[in-house]
Amino acid sequence: MSAKDKILYFIWLHRTGLTVGALGLVLGFYPLFQDNPYFLGISNLIGIYLIVTIGLNLFIGYAGQISLGHAGFVALGAYGSAILTADLGWNPWLALIIVALLVGLAALLVGIPTLRLSGHYLAMATLGFNIVIYTILIQWDKITGGPSGFAGIPPLSVFGMPIDDELRFHYVIWPLAIIFLTLALNLVRSGLGLGLAALAQNETAASALGIKVSRAKIQVFVLSAVLASVGGSLFAHCFTFVNPHSFSIFTSLELVTMVVIGGLGSVWGSLFGTALIVLMPEYLEFFETYKDIIHGLILVVVLTVFPQGLISGLRDMARLKILQRRDIAQH
Repeated sequence: MSAKDKILYFIWLHRTGLTVGALGLVLGFYPLFQDNPYFLGISNLIGIYLIVTIGLNLFIGYAGQISLGHAGFVALGAYGSAILTADLGWNPWLALIIVALLVGLAALLVGIPTLRLSGHYLAMATLGFNIVIYTILIQWDKITGGPSGFAGIPPLSVFGMPIDDELRFHYVIWPLAIIFLTLALNLVRSGLGLGLAALAQNETAASALGIKVSRAKIQVFVLSAVLASVGGSLFAHCFTFVNPHSFSIFTSLELVTMVVIGGLGSVWGSLFGTALIVLMPEYLEFFETYKDIIHGLILVVVLTVFPQGLISGLRDMARLKILQRRDIAQH
C-alpha cells in the first residue's frame, strides 16, 4: 500500500472524528471573522436548536417514532431553569442538570403509556402533551409570568465570569453542541443505535432479533427529552427571558421540519436542517411572515418527494447521477 493510499485509508477510517474536529476549528475561529453580535446570536441559536434536534432525530429518524410535542420538553427545561435560578437563587449549571433529570423522569412517566401507541395516534398524544404544557405556562401566571413571559433570568457563568454576551456564549454553547453531536454519532454506531435502526424498519422483526422494543422506545424518548431540556435551559440563560409563545405547537412543527429537511436518521443532517431553518427568515423576509404555513408545506413536499429527508434525498440523487454517468462512460 502506497503512502497516498495509507493517508486516504486513515482519512476514511477516522472521517467522523476528522469532520467533527474540522467543525470545531471552524467554529472556534468563526468569531475572529464575524464579530457582529447579531450574527453571533443567530449562530448561538443554531447551536441551541441543534442540541434539541439531535435528540429529536434519534427518536424520529432512528427509532422511527413521531413526536409533535417536543417543544413542551424545551419549555420545561427553559422555565425550570428560570424558576430555580431567578426565584430560588440556584446556580444555573446545577439548575440545568437537575431540571434535565426531572424532565427525563417526566418523559419516562409520559412515555410508558404514550409509546404503546404508534403512527398518528402517537403524534396526537405528543401534540396533546405540548398543548397541556403550553396551557399551564399561560394560566399559571403567578409562577411562569403568564403570557407576558418570565424575565430576569441570570446568565450562565464559568469560573465566576458571567456569560452575558454573544461572544462568550458562543464559546459555551458550541462546545456543548459538538459534544452532544459526537455522542450521538457514537450512539448510532453502537449496539443500541443498530437496535434503533432495526426498530425503525420493522418492530416485529426487531423483537424477533431479541430487541426489547418497548424499552428501546422509552430509552430514546427519555434521551431526546433530556436533550430538549438542556436546549431549553441554554435558551433561557442565553436570552434571560422566556415566553410561552416560544414553545407552542408551531415550535414543535419547526423542530420536526429541521429534522426532516436535514434527513431522517442523519445526525449530520440535524446540523444542516437546523441551520437552514434558522437562517432562512434572516434572508427571506416573507419566510418570517408566513413561516408556520411554509413549515407545513415543506414537510408535505419533502416527505412526498424525499421521504428520507431533503439533504439525504439530494445526496442520494447526486450519487445516482454519478453512477449513471459512470455506467454510460464504461459502455
